[in-house]
Amino acid sequence: METRRTASAVVLFSIVLLGLNLRPVLAAVGPVLDTIQAGTGLGHVGASLLTALPVFVMGIAALGGVCLQRLLGSGRGISLGIALIALSCAGRWIVPEREALIVTALVAGAGIAFVQALLPEFIKRRFPGRSSAIMGFYSTAIMAGAVIAAASSAWIAVSLGWPGALGVWALPALAALAAWCSTEGGRAKTLPFRNGEGGEKNFGAEAPAEEIPSRRHWYHWRAWTLMLFFGLGTCAYTLALAWLPPYYTALGWGAAESGYLLSGLTAMEVVAGLTVSISAARFLDRRPPSVVALFLQLAGLICLIVAPDALAWPACLLLGLGIGAIFPLSLIVALDHLDDPGQAGALLAFVQGGGYIVASLMPLVAGILREWFASLVHAWTLMAFITLLMLAMVLFFSPASYRRAFRR
Repeated sequence: METRRTASAVVLFSIVLLGLNLRPVLAAVGPVLDTIQAGTGLGHVGASLLTALPVFVMGIAALGGVCLQRLLGSGRGISLGIALIALSCAGRWIVPEREALIVTALVAGAGIAFVQALLPEFIKRRFPGRSSAIMGFYSTAIMAGAVIAAASSAWIAVSLGWPGALGVWALPALAALAAWCSTEGGRAKTLPFRNGEGGEKNFGAEAPAEEIPSRRHWYHWRAWTLMLFFGLGTCAYTLALAWLPPYYTALGWGAAESGYLLSGLTAMEVVAGLTVSISAARFLDRRPPSVVALFLQLAGLICLIVAPDALAWPACLLLGLGIGAIFPLSLIVALDHLDDPGQAGALLAFVQGGGYIVASLMPLVAGILREWFASLVHAWTLMAFITLLMLAMVLFFSPASYRRAFRR
């Protein structure tokens, strides 16, 4: 019993460490984006690709999660993913050129997608009775990684230059790779876990073929709705990640100050994510906390639009709380719909894959709007209207509708 608990603790630690490494490659860019543009000649649209391309590739690769599961298995696929993240960060340090930034953005997106497509299914199998809570902690770790990167990027750039500020994140990625490879999930193809009745089943790299649905979620309207909801919610995150620091440097703030704003926003995401993780089991109906989260997000956006200087910190704190809560809630709602680990993992891959493709458009749209109007106010306004749409969508996610939604 004690050995099993120790093994579970080690696996949980590696999951958190993996999550911490899924956003620094993106979050480190914003605070030094002005310097990157000056050094490489990237325009606003080109600069938006540093966030949009990884998120788009994350979506494409996530849609192929079932194929990745069959081809690589969870253990090897997750190992490959975190290795690609480390490689992309190192590449930005070694070759700090415009073309290299685009290539490494694509590589990083693929690496993040491998982990995000395969790890939720692993969590569902390894922790069948606690998957919602573990998913919440994993999601929170993702946000925490962004906090650290956003807060330290400008500071690191003072000593190492912007290539070092982007490249130094190869080191924690390598640490995560070592930690994952040392766990039972990283070492073996299939491993035993206990189900709720004390029996043994398999989890890990490969699920039996009959447990993995192929494309069944493409034919269910609820899967598309869940995907769109996740994608629209993630739009707020990708928009803030890419353009919040440049928004404030354009208003006269320093790079470090604007980075602190982004880190404050993401810190509130961690607080909200932890709150959702702890209290998720108390809300079998996820709609009330989702509505609260969306109103917080809307309030933060309004502050950014009407008084960005005077209400900078309230705007970021409110927006962070909203984004941080809706991100894990949208994943948990998707997991709630199906009990079978393989089917739930496939649904989550579909939701995240299509959702990240939708979310990848927001930084690009914001870059285009900035080119046209020399301002990002229009992008925040667009995001506010999207939040209103999400408030209408969430009302349809009643628990009674879960089973009906996926009947054949």
